[in-house]
Amino acid sequence: MAETNTFDDKKGRLDPLILAAAVFFVLAIIFAGVQAFRAGAATFAGLLLLAGLAAIAFIGLIALRNSGREVPAGEPDLDMFVEVLPEPAAIVAADGRILSGNNGWAQAFGFARRLPRSGPEAATLFTAFGDARREGQSVTRFMVGEEERDIGLADLGDGRFLLRLYPRRAAAAPVIAPVQAMYEGPRSLDAFAAAAPFGAALLEGGEVFGARILEVNDTLIAMTGGRAAPGEIFGSLVDEASRIDAGLGLSEGRAGPIELKLAHDLTRTAHLYLVRTGDSLLIYLVDVSELKAIELQIAQSRKMQAIGQLAGGVAHDFNNLLSAIQFRLDELLQRHSLGDPSYENLVEIRQTCLRAADLVRKLLAMSRRQTVQREALDIGEMVSEFEVLLGRMLREDVKLEFEYGRDLPTVRADKSQIETCVINLAVNARHAVRMKGGGTVKIRTARLSGAEAVKLGYPGGPGTGEMALIEVSDDGPGIPPDVLDKIFEPFFTTKPVGEGTGLGLATVYGIIRQSDGHIHVESEVGKGATFRIFLPVWTPPVISEPPPVQPARPRTQARDLSGAGMILFVEDEEAVRGVAARLLRARGYEVIEAADGEEALILAEEHMGKIDLMISDVIMPGIDGPTLLKKARPFLGNIPVMFISGYAKEEFSDLLEDEKGVSFLAKPIDIKTLAERVKQELAG
Repeated sequence: MAETNTFDDKKGRLDPLILAAAVFFVLAIIFAGVQAFRAGAATFAGLLLLAGLAAIAFIGLIALRNSGREVPAGEPDLDMFVEVLPEPAAIVAADGRILSGNNGWAQAFGFARRLPRSGPEAATLFTAFGDARREGQSVTRFMVGEEERDIGLADLGDGRFLLRLYPRRAAAAPVIAPVQAMYEGPRSLDAFAAAAPFGAALLEGGEVFGARILEVNDTLIAMTGGRAAPGEIFGSLVDEASRIDAGLGLSEGRAGPIELKLAHDLTRTAHLYLVRTGDSLLIYLVDVSELKAIELQIAQSRKMQAIGQLAGGVAHDFNNLLSAIQFRLDELLQRHSLGDPSYENLVEIRQTCLRAADLVRKLLAMSRRQTVQREALDIGEMVSEFEVLLGRMLREDVKLEFEYGRDLPTVRADKSQIETCVINLAVNARHAVRMKGGGTVKIRTARLSGAEAVKLGYPGGPGTGEMALIEVSDDGPGIPPDVLDKIFEPFFTTKPVGEGTGLGLATVYGIIRQSDGHIHVESEVGKGATFRIFLPVWTPPVISEPPPVQPARPRTQARDLSGAGMILFVEDEEAVRGVAARLLRARGYEVIEAADGEEALILAEEHMGKIDLMISDVIMPGIDGPTLLKKARPFLGNIPVMFISGYAKEEFSDLLEDEKGVSFLAKPIDIKTLAERVKQELAG
């Protein structure tokens, strides 16, 4: 059975105020009666009047007292619901009067008949009443004794609200200071760090490079050449210059990666990551030496490619200038023959032009745009053919050794260019050993499997096929590390001024790359240098039936350089076009000139059926040479076409796959060579 409502316990008690009113009422009646009997009838009426007034006052007092105690009629079911609620609860009127409450409410708030009417708590409560009236329910905070508690309000209608005091909240978790400030840190490496494939160590100290190693894993010991051990200062494992650079990163608050050079081997690069745990430091060291080497190779390759494009463009323009100079020289030499005072000067100018042309060829070779004539070569036979020549070049104080491997493969390359590469490398080796006072230059040839080639420096993968090797090594002073990365750059040389152009190794690099090969160098100061040329092995295609033999076009040297016929000469360089056309006219040809492809198309259409030969530059603004040929073919018919260019034929040969009767002449050219080729083309 429900407990008796605390707020109804005083219903059976006699109210002292009512008792006092009753006593005064009795006294008033007695005094009024005594005075009335003494005063007579006239006064009796006054007394009755006074008695009536007293009675009215008494009745009003009783009515006022009862009105202060009356509350709206409660609902028995609702009161019972409040009684059985486990938490303190009460039904409250909208003006704050407590209509009924259970024992828990009485214990929490006492027997107060009204909620607080003033202060911040009252404002909070009545705001919550408004929220509950709008939303149906609300929650607010309320002070119960010295503790702030949550009270839930629910609107019951008719201006009544159900208030429930919620249980105490769980104690709030204390504010935790930053982990790194409170956490003392591990005192040993966990199993993961101990077995990690990267270096890991636990340090003790405030500054990473001054901290002492507490524990280290096996990987870090191997990375540092066995120098990492408990008790060692971590900074002793790192190159001093790297410590300075790394200190800048640490001062910025970076936790990694910070690039370092290891003290025991400056070629080894590592990335440092660190985690500060209280008084301890947990560091991770990742070896990125191979990654840095690949990045360096890619950067070097991109740089060489950019330099090659620049050099190729310069060589193309320079070829045009040299061609114009040589044509002018031919004119002057016709006027100033042998015995003329100016003849020797003109010949000297011609020799200078030839040297300039050789320099341009080196630039084109370096940029991989030199004209090549590939053929099947046995590398053993090729090297043995100029063995005697190399012996004479290296002098007596340099010993030359050859080592020929077995079953040497065949490669497909330009023989003269490969010979140039080997001779350049041998001459450089001779210069190196003579700086040391003499020594040995060794040339080795071999057939390598893909795995052997990769091991020796070829940048291939598991699927690399067989490679041909030409190796030139010496026991000279070696190449310093700071120079090793620059030796293939154009115009870089360590020789004194006047003893080298700096294009020797750049030319070798370009030739090998144009031959689909790779060149790799290894050197250690004081122990010499080794250059390795890798060329892909070439296997001749299997032909079931031999192709029909085509009669070769006669290429005998023409003695009589005069001829007849109409030539369409297309060249955007006016100095080359004008002089060449004039010299060809002097030899009997009719020449029509075009400054670009668009003008050439118009002239070809105008002279359709009359043109016997078209000579065109390859690279021109607007329409280039191969595109011009395709567009002009309907007007030219099957006449021979000769392209002249400073670039390699391979640069545009794929554009001429379906064309026949096309030949190529490399710039710079002189009038004699041009006239011979013109007569041969027209005769063919």
